[in-house]
Amino acid sequence: MTDDEWFVTPCPPPSAAHGASAEARQNALTKPKGALGVLEHLAVRLAALQQTDRPRADNVRIVLFAGDHGITAQGVSAYPSAVTVQMLDNFARGGAAISVLARELGAPLEVIDAGTLAATEIAGVIADKPCRGTRDFSREPAMTMSEAQYALAVGRRAALRAAEQRADLLILGEMGIGNTTSAAAIAAALLARQPTDLAGAGTGLDDGGIKHKSNVIATALKLHELTHRDDRPLKVLTHVGGLEIAALTGAIIGAAQARVPILIDGFIVTVAALLAIRLNASCSDWLIYSHRSSEHGHRLVLEALGAEPLLDLKLRLGEGSGAALALPIVRLACALHAQMATFAEARVSEAE
Repeated sequence: MTDDEWFVTPCPPPSAAHGASAEARQNALTKPKGALGVLEHLAVRLAALQQTDRPRADNVRIVLFAGDHGITAQGVSAYPSAVTVQMLDNFARGGAAISVLARELGAPLEVIDAGTLAATEIAGVIADKPCRGTRDFSREPAMTMSEAQYALAVGRRAALRAAEQRADLLILGEMGIGNTTSAAAIAAALLARQPTDLAGAGTGLDDGGIKHKSNVIATALKLHELTHRDDRPLKVLTHVGGLEIAALTGAIIGAAQARVPILIDGFIVTVAALLAIRLNASCSDWLIYSHRSSEHGHRLVLEALGAEPLLDLKLRLGEGSGAALALPIVRLACALHAQMATFAEARVSEAE
């Protein structure tokens, strides 16, 4: 195995012993068995992943990757590509939705330029990118293999920083005008679905815009010979992917390898999770799905992954906002698990 193939190294499995211990505690708490539903399963999963009897979600890191997309030249977005770089400054200044959520949650936000068109560094933003934006994948591959491998490693570096900071949980977000087009193309290729099944409004396209977007994706998939289910995720990534999507994919695998659970956001991050699982199936145990986006294709990708998200708030913002909104639920699940009394402690009679 070469250094460029780090992403296939197996991720550690959850601790069955800690999971069993946490489940036994849940069954002993002063409530009917199973009464807390998903919150019980969430606490047990985190206990197994964190190898502890008392799971936590206090030290949470939020990492946002940004990238630009050459496919925007085909008119697939309601906003110009210049917005990506403009939003980087907004993130750093604290004016974006995820910036507000991060402050309210007490979770540090790291913003990484993984491949935007920015020609100079932006204060408060980490620049770690192989190139400035991808190519127009309706005409040529979006990136080279070396660019894709570099972008995957960008995500790994960010995940390892979170692990070094002893993060209990990692939230991943993204920003990139055109990235719902790239994500829909990736999902269509990996799931053998029609672009019309996966292309949605993105930044706010009307029905005509969504139809055009679907047609652009269909033409590109035909050009790159990706019209049937493709089991070569790196080929799919290089031909129709995005640099921030590659970074997300690398961050998911890198975090799982470093024993850091990941709270998965909406459509873009879920497509990156699909890519990550196709590259390294063992990372799937480490993924907790936060919400179901109203972006058209998200439901299909979640179904393909067998994922049941915690929330459905009709969001389609991205940035990691849905995952951030789910974090209080995760924290409360941990608090209930740790702080509720058992029947024995409370001297309450158990059910017969």
